[in-house]
Amino acid sequence: MKLPSLSWWLIGYGAFVFLMGVLGYLSNPEKAGTALKSGGMVAGLAVVCTIGWWGQRRWALFGAAATLTLVGIVFIWRSSVSWLAYLGDESQKLTAALLITAMFVATALRMESCQDIGHRAIGAGEARG
Repeated sequence: MKLPSLSWWLIGYGAFVFLMGVLGYLSNPEKAGTALKSGGMVAGLAVVCTIGWWGQRRWALFGAAATLTLVGIVFIWRSSVSWLAYLGDESQKLTAALLITAMFVATALRMESCQDIGHRAIGAGEARG
């Protein structure tokens, strides 16, 4: 498996999370400023890991895995809070709950592909330092 395959997954993931952040911001500009900032930050980290992976640097794989893990935990937390608020008669939280849940699902899928690609690359000795 070629190393850049992880890069394309990360670029797609970063673009998706950024788009979800923009949609979250557009749905409620007064209260969703953090959605845009966090979406941009996660997309930026995906780009950094992509550049490292194109250079066949092993740290990029670990950076991507750490980022996906931490962001996944945050998405679980934030989606739980949003869904509980929605179920507690705060109907305006539905959009946030759906967007954050979608970001978590994308994160979980990328985590799986990151592990699979990483195991193959490291096992084949393709990635270095």
